Amino acid sequence: MGIIAIIKLVPVLVLAALMMSGFDALIAAPLATIVAAAVAMWTEKKNFSHVLDAAITNVREITIALFILMAAYAMAEVFMATGVGASIINMALTLGITGKTVALVGAIVTSILSIATGTSWGTFAACAPIFLWLNHIVGGNILLTVGAIAGGACFGDNIGLISDTTIVSSGIQGVEVVRRVKHQGVWSGLVLLFGIVSFGIAGMIMVPSSVAGNGAEAISQIPAEVWAKLAEERESAVILLNQVRDGVPYYMIIPLILVLITAFMGYQTFICLFLGIASAYILGRFAGTVTSTDSFLNDLIMSGFAGAGGWVVVMMMWVAAFGGIMKMMDAFKPLSDLLGRISRNVRQLMFWNAVLSIFGNMALADEMAQIVTIGPIIKNLVEKNVVASEEDMYTLKLRNATFSDAMGVFGSQLIPWHVYIGFYIGIAATVYPLHEFVPMDIIKYNFIAYIAVFSMLILTLTGWDRFIPKFALPREPKVRLKTKEEIAADEAALRV
Repeated sequence: MGIIAIIKLVPVLVLAALMMSGFDALIAAPLATIVAAAVAMWTEKKNFSHVLDAAITNVREITIALFILMAAYAMAEVFMATGVGASIINMALTLGITGKTVALVGAIVTSILSIATGTSWGTFAACAPIFLWLNHIVGGNILLTVGAIAGGACFGDNIGLISDTTIVSSGIQGVEVVRRVKHQGVWSGLVLLFGIVSFGIAGMIMVPSSVAGNGAEAISQIPAEVWAKLAEERESAVILLNQVRDGVPYYMIIPLILVLITAFMGYQTFICLFLGIASAYILGRFAGTVTSTDSFLNDLIMSGFAGAGGWVVVMMMWVAAFGGIMKMMDAFKPLSDLLGRISRNVRQLMFWNAVLSIFGNMALADEMAQIVTIGPIIKNLVEKNVVASEEDMYTLKLRNATFSDAMGVFGSQLIPWHVYIGFYIGIAATVYPLHEFVPMDIIKYNFIAYIAVFSMLILTLTGWDRFIPKFALPREPKVRLKTKEEIAADEAALRV
């Protein structure tokens, strides 16, 4: 690797170093983009206008994703405030939970709630007080239960239409969120199913107690100081807990059902999101959770738009600009060449993309940092090394988006030093001070995360993904790796 090639990778090292030093992506991405621009002007002998054009062109490609993010944040606010989330929890808590089933039910509730709200952190913060104290009441296994709600909370963050990691990872790869959800939907469902079965079996084996409990009793057990701390950490979780305690009509789950149905029917993402918002408004007026149109628009919709625009939209624009400049100067050529040499076929190349994603998550200890840092790299690796039809290339990009998200969100659950684990421990310790939580408490029985990460790697490498509907990668000779001559011709064209 020549000195110029090393210099071209400096912006990535700057981005990674800033993220690992604790800087937010909203600061790290602009600084790394400035470094990338300077490096491109020097190594490629381009003027600033040419570099700026490369950056802006790449930003234009994610414009739709930015609007989707704003709509998604709005729907998340609406679902949390109108009782959609509370209805999910209350329906589950009517089942008569025992020590043997508390972890199983916790996994089910958090997985559904995370789809509805699009946030794993918010879901964990809302459900930890209920299920950890419920576990205490019915004599369950605390580590089994905390692993269940941690893994379940991550489920919707990997496949939910309104999850920021789902939208950002899809936007970086240039794929539509709904098509991405359909691509991985059956796989995700099987991961959840096997995870739930695992928690059910473990509960039967590990927990002797069959004492029954209910959610209202668990909420009443939460000490006043815990309520105060939780309000500081996650105010929306307190609102949701109050709705669970006071009760909301079960029909408030209908907006979530409508969103899921239209998504799997293939309707455009905007239609799914706005249907969810509109139905939550209408049903919320009947339920009394929406008191006026003005408050619905000004307090919820505007808050969602502002929440997206205040961080994630701006961050994505800078990340796209960074990716455009790096692509212009072919910065990832050494890595591309290496993986091209060690990969015998497209499937092996895709496997290495998954490995890069999980190792990037380990190094950066932040799932969003991994998505925005490694995402452009694996996108470039596929575009540069693979010959495929437009449709097959799109499928490879769908899998890349799934890699970024799954290895980021689920992978975080298996990394002791990850910020996810730190947040979960902080919330768990706050709401349930009777146990001193450590990282391995979250990791030990996190069956859903184990199944997700290892099944993704194994299915991709072996080709067994062909047995899962809509999840198969295109096979040789429909797709193939480029020859050295083809890659050289592409590089020559890029320099013109």
